[in-house]
Amino acid sequence: MAKILIAICMGVIFALSCDACPGIKTRNNWGGRRSKSIEYQPVPVPNVIIHHTESSPCNSFLTCSVKVANIQDYHMTDLKWHDIGYNFLIGNDGNIYEGVGWNKVGAHARGYNDKSIGVAFIGNFDAVLPPTSALDAAQSLLRCGVEDGLLAKNYRLFGARQVRDTGSPGLMLYNEIQNWDNWVAGP
Repeated sequence: MAKILIAICMGVIFALSCDACPGIKTRNNWGGRRSKSIEYQPVPVPNVIIHHTESSPCNSFLTCSVKVANIQDYHMTDLKWHDIGYNFLIGNDGNIYEGVGWNKVGAHARGYNDKSIGVAFIGNFDAVLPPTSALDAAQSLLRCGVEDGLLAKNYRLFGARQVRDTGSPGLMLYNEIQNWDNWVAGP
């Protein structure tokens, strides 16, 4: 029997199937700080932007939790952002780490923040691909977003390099996502 979670966003009630989504390590799980402010975006969100963190990878819940907390500290303390910039992060351990989460505005791609979900793979993927478990987790997250009405069924998938001046998500990962459902060649 599927568990149903009822969520309210901007006065709209959503029924989310908990069984359809992959396990997501919440902010409480990885020790996230409280957001300085939250801005919601309407759902379904029309775009997904894939990034990499350009750091060393992490391979366990403990090391990934530390990495995600450090990224949040950098974004909030050094860059003076309201929170971590990504909606979700994916570790080489195959876990999904909640950033700002679904239907909230991140700070990952200027001009697209209020109309996209930013998913960052933890590590540098210029010369290597993330492990299959991480790639599968990301694709499962996107399917879940569509099934739960949080992502548009025809959402457009981009690598960060397509919407801003960056090498992200790394050459190998960028080549990989071009084979994923909903990838488009240009904004």
